Order: sequence, then C-alpha cells, then structure tokens
Amino acid sequence: MQMQAPMQAPRGAAPPGTVPASAPPPAKRMMRQYELVERVRKYNPNTNEDLLNRAYVYAMKAHGEQMRASGDPYFSHPLEVAAILTDLKLDDATIVAALLHDTIEDTDATRTDIDQIFGADIGHLVEGLTKLKKLELVSREAKQAENLRKLLLAIAEDVRVLLVKLADRLHNMRTLVYMPVEKRGRIAEETIDIYAPLAGRMGMHEMRSELEDLAFRELHPDAFKVIDARLERLAARNSDLIAEIEQQLTVKLAARGITAEVFGRRKHAYSVWRKMERKALGFEQLSDIYAFRAIVGSLADCYQALGVVHTTWPVVPGRFKDYISTPKQNDYRSIHTTVIGPRNQRVELQIRTHEMDEIAEYGIAAHALYKDDLGSPNETLTRESNAYAWLRRTIELLAVGSNPEEFLEHTKLELFHDQVFCFTPKGKLIALPRSATPIDFAYAVHTDVGNRAVGCKVNGKIAPLISELHNGDEVEILTARGPNALPAAWESVVVTGKARAAIRRATRVAVRNQYAELGKRIVERMCQRAKREYSNEKLAGALPRLARATIEDVFAAVGRSEIKASDVVRAMYPDYKEERATAVPKPDKSWFGLKTGQSVKFKVPGATDDAIPIRGINSDLPVRFAPEGGAVPGDRIVGILTPGEGITIYPIQSPALTAFEDQPERWLDVRWDIDEKTPQRFPARVFVQSVNEPGSLAQVCQVIADHDGNIDNLRMSRNAPDFSQLTIDLEVYDLKHLTGIISQLRAKTVVAKADRVVG
Repeated sequence: MQMQAPMQAPRGAAPPGTVPASAPPPAKRMMRQYELVERVRKYNPNTNEDLLNRAYVYAMKAHGEQMRASGDPYFSHPLEVAAILTDLKLDDATIVAALLHDTIEDTDATRTDIDQIFGADIGHLVEGLTKLKKLELVSREAKQAENLRKLLLAIAEDVRVLLVKLADRLHNMRTLVYMPVEKRGRIAEETIDIYAPLAGRMGMHEMRSELEDLAFRELHPDAFKVIDARLERLAARNSDLIAEIEQQLTVKLAARGITAEVFGRRKHAYSVWRKMERKALGFEQLSDIYAFRAIVGSLADCYQALGVVHTTWPVVPGRFKDYISTPKQNDYRSIHTTVIGPRNQRVELQIRTHEMDEIAEYGIAAHALYKDDLGSPNETLTRESNAYAWLRRTIELLAVGSNPEEFLEHTKLELFHDQVFCFTPKGKLIALPRSATPIDFAYAVHTDVGNRAVGCKVNGKIAPLISELHNGDEVEILTARGPNALPAAWESVVVTGKARAAIRRATRVAVRNQYAELGKRIVERMCQRAKREYSNEKLAGALPRLARATIEDVFAAVGRSEIKASDVVRAMYPDYKEERATAVPKPDKSWFGLKTGQSVKFKVPGATDDAIPIRGINSDLPVRFAPEGGAVPGDRIVGILTPGEGITIYPIQSPALTAFEDQPERWLDVRWDIDEKTPQRFPARVFVQSVNEPGSLAQVCQVIADHDGNIDNLRMSRNAPDFSQLTIDLEVYDLKHLTGIISQLRAKTVVAKADRVVG
C-alpha cells in the first residue's frame, strides 16, 4: 500500500511544511522497462519478459498522471518496490505483483481486470495487498487493525504478499521526508511496531535494520544524530584496528586449512540505542559495537573455526551461543562467541556457512522455493521454514475471536519481543519472548494446558507461575483435572499475544457461563412461583419473542438483568400475568431500618425452597459479598442483583440495603449452601482499638492466626496518642468462627475494643 497518497496534479514541489529545512536528495531517474527485465534476467535467465513488459506498461498507464508528495510520478513507487524485490531475486509473479500492487486500490483497475490480463495467481497477490475500503469502524486504531488482519490472512495464504508489503513499506520509509509532519510519526511508529519486527521474524535482518533506522531517525531525530555521529567517528578512529582483526582472523583460519571470508560490520544506530536504553548504558560502555563475521565452506568448518578461535584468544565467559544446533524460530543459524582479540579488544564473532549467511540476511526470501517460479508452495515452505510455520500458526490464533484493537495489541506482542528458549520435561523446545512466564509457556504448549495450570516446576523446583523464564530453563506445568478459574491478574502478567487472547477468551466464557447459570436459576424459580412448568423445549419455542438465538443467550441476559425473568415466563406462557405480593403498610414500624411496602417480601433464609443457594466467590454464579464488611454463613442474608455484575450478598442487618429499598426488582431470595466436606472461607471485617505500645499489633495478629483466621487486608490509623485503630479484613468459615475470634481479641489486655463491621 502507498502511504504517499496519489495526487492528480502537475509535478511540482511538495506542500509547504511537509519537507524539512534541509533539501531532500534529488529524485532518482525512473528505471526503464528494459532495465527491469535485465535486473531479473541476471538471476533468472528464463524470466518471462513478455509478462514483465506487460505489467510495466499496464501499471504506468493505470497510474497515469498521479503524482507522489515528492513531485515524482506515482508510477516511480511501484517501480522502486519491484527493484527492491529484484535484489532479493524473487520470482516473476512477485515482481509483477509489486508493479501492480496499488492498481486496484488507487486506479480504476479491478481484480477481474488483473485476473484476465495477468492470471488469477497474480490477481490474488495484488488483492491481498489492497487495503480494506469504507470501513465502518469507530477509531483509526480499529481501521489499522482490520487492515493488518486482512494483510496477515493474505500472508498466511501466500507469503509473497509479505515480501511485496515489506518492500512497499521500505520504499515509503525511504521517502518519508516528503510526507506531512503529522503523518510521519504515525507511519514511523507503525513501522517500528509491526513491519520491522515482522521482517525480523521472517529472518530478513537487512530489511529489518533499515526499517528500524529509518523509523528511529523520524521518531527520535536528536538521538539518531548523536549516535550516528559517534558511530562515524568510531569507524574513522578504528579503521586500522578493524582491518587488523580481519587480517589476523583470516590468517589464523587459513593456517588450519579453513578458507573463510572475514569482515567486520558496524551495528546499526537503532540497535545501539535500544541496547543503551534496555541496559541503561552510556555509549562509551558498549563493547560490542562492531561484530565480525567468518563465512566458511561447510558445517564442519564452522566448528573447526570455532576451535581455532577459542584456542588462539581468551574467551569471554557467558558469550557463547550455538544457533546451528538450536536454530532461532526465524531459521537463523550461526555460532556466536566473543573473545579478547588483538590489542586486547573484545571481538564479537559470528561463524556460519554461505547458505546460513544468505538466510540470515534475506530470511524466507532466500528460500529456494521463491527462485523457481513455483507459484505459492506454502505447504512445502511451512514444513521447511520454521519462520513461516510460526507465522501461519500465529495468524490462525490471532485472527479468531478478538476485536480489532485486541488483535492489533496481540500482533504487536507476538512480533516485537526478543526470545528465550525453554524446554518441556520431554526435551521439546519452546521459544518465548523475553520476560515470559510459565503461564506463557503453558499456553505455548497448548491452550488447554494454560487454562488448567495451577502451578509449575522450573528446573525441578516449585516456582511461582509469574516467575520470569530464562534461556535453557526446563519447565513442567502442573494442571488441575478439570476446568480452572483463571486469576484476573494473569492477563496483565503474560507477555505473549496467544496467552493474553486465550485468557481473555476463557474469562469471557467463564463470566458468561456464570451469568447463564444465575439466569437459569432465576427463571426456574420464577416459573415455580408462577406455578408454570419450565422446560428447555418451551423456552426454545419462545426464543423469537425474546430476540435471542439460543437458550443460553436468554439465561445470560437474565443473569445480567438485561431481560426480566417475568418477561421470559410471559414469552413461554402468553397468558401469564405477574402478581405482586402486597403488604399493608404499618406506620412507625420498619424491619432493620428498611421501609416496608408492597413488592418487598422478606423471607427467612433456609425456610424457603425457591431461594438461590450461595456457596462462595468461586461458585458457578457471579457472586460477590458486601464490599464494606462481607457476609459469612450463619448471617441472615439477602441478594441484590446488579446489572452487569451479578449478585452482591449482604447481611440482612446491613445499613447499605437502605439504598435499594425502592428497587424491589433487584432483591433476590438467597440462602447458604455449605458443603461441610469442603469448607470455604468467607469475607468479614472487624474493628479493633488497641493500646499503642510495642508488640500490640503482633498480639492481635497472633490471636487471629491461632484461631485459624486469615488476614486479607489491614489498615491502621491513630486518633489519639495512646490508642491505634485497626480495620482488619478477615477470611473465616462461618459466624461461629468469627464470633470466637472477636471474643479472644476482647480478652487481650492490649485490646480496648473489638467489634464486627457490617457495611
């Protein structure tokens, strides 16, 4: 896609304010038709010249007088994109798709036209590169996400779409200087967030580095200038040293019969800046700004060369990595080591074969399948390329079940991180982003493993699920037998898009199931009160009247208070008329401070058969307890239904209930349903006034601990010099347990007062 919108205007200067004060470089002469053919013929003598010529002419005529912001003919852009792809030595269809990639979007050409003239294969590629139009979405982020989703799905079908798109973005970044200032930052940010990491994931390191540096120059111009200037000065100062290291390495290897090409390469400005930021280092503290590469003839030569280097110069501990035996997920293979070389300089060395070097530089574009005009051999590439297999798996996971903004977030998470390599107990390698946790590891193994994870062992030792994993860790995930309620904090802890998407999906399903279960119970009890028989078949017949697709949708809507239970009964039984219990108001009397009136009917918990049973927070209902004091078994309780939140349980004496006295439709009859075999703890709050002396807090806490209470939260304040006030949130089994703790607190000499708080 173009980022410099085509303009129907004569060639001229860019609009005021769109070009920096420094004059941009002069425009390049457009590549001629025969020059493009010659570029392709150099690496593909059997190229289809007629196809290339027809595509050149068609694109040039289609774009006509359209101009770029730079004042160049618009056709210069697809031509430059095609030129970039010829440097990658790609097949004819990809070159033609590059020439045509903006025709459907920005000219009168259609997919049908492209198919008829150039064939369905090329038409499919061009359509995959065309942005979605007329998106009815609220935010720019949503539009960006939907276009990215479409692009990634097209890439999953044919990776050549990615190659053309990256070349398209590279040329647009090279000419970003002509764009309006307000657009440049957004385009550069998108490049560094999505396209540069995507190129890196595909192993295309040269393209990734150039995209990163171009975006870095736009987003942080001052930092770029400083670092680039220092790199230039360092290069001038160390030119003799670099030549000496290259010469010594070459001689040492040749002496052992190893023919090698050795050369030093300066790291890019963005990678230097990122390392300085990540490790909080100054420029002078960096010791690996230059890396040396030894390209040898065979796999055996790689390890022989490593032996020569390690026996000649001292090795820097902890700096050896063998990516040949354990390739990176983007197919990168090389040996990395660092030694103290000539003049006591640290020398970072990469040793690889010619084939490994080509894949390291050009990634999937170096794959032989894209040199032979084989069309779209995706299945073969998926088997042979870890990078593309990873991409297809990731796209399949991200493309399902997320809203646009979540999709964009997850995609950035998946693309951007560096990696660590961990192992399952059976030795399977799992690649994860840096800072990944065992939770991420569990979801990388399988979604079901993540959803049932309850603990883990790292290198044989029990560890928290939120631990940070490191290279080489062996991770064993401990799972529950059945479905597990996922902690709310997991979503903010994980770093992979797959884990975050799965957690959100599982949470949404769990919440929906809770509301559906609540709604079902409410409907069944409403039918009992109405003396009507409930059946799934009866409700299924009423779905059209309730405007819901399934029975579960109805139950979930009732649980969320989107539909009244009486309306559901009326939909099943049109003759049903809701009857309200009436009571004669009695002046000057109320129950627990609540006004009496019709529509409010209190029932003693446990004395009714149609009350909803309450088991606790981890039940299958969306239940929570009064926020200012909780409720415990033994309390007489009432439930308040809050739309979108579920049931809040209050003790019947809670003063907070006065706020709901005029909303009888929100009151629910509830009762405790306690399983003595599996006791649960419930929330309660106590207020303690203690003497302000050393050890008083310890004594209070010791009483609670001795009586098997659990302190969930504690707040301390002081209103008088001699006394402290403690508000303690406890977890207890029942009212008897709570009363016993309060009695023991009152017995302490340091405690002046101890009472339960009912809010």
